[in-house]
Amino acid sequence: MEFFKAVPLGSILTYVVSLIIGSQGSRGGQLWIFKQEVYQYDIWWSWPLFFGATGLAWGLMMLQR
Repeated sequence: MEFFKAVPLGSILTYVVSLIIGSQGSRGGQLWIFKQEVYQYDIWWSWPLFFGATGLAWGLMMLQR
């Protein structure tokens, strides 16, 4: 159950960090930040950062259990 709670938190953290780094013109090195068009909106995203942030949120929720 904690994993399903961690996914939205991981996506929010990914979006915020990718927005800050990507809007400055950087790709983030190993983070592979890219601009993705979703319908009419452009968002910054990084799959490695998403998996890391989701794992971090999941680990913190498991520690609180």
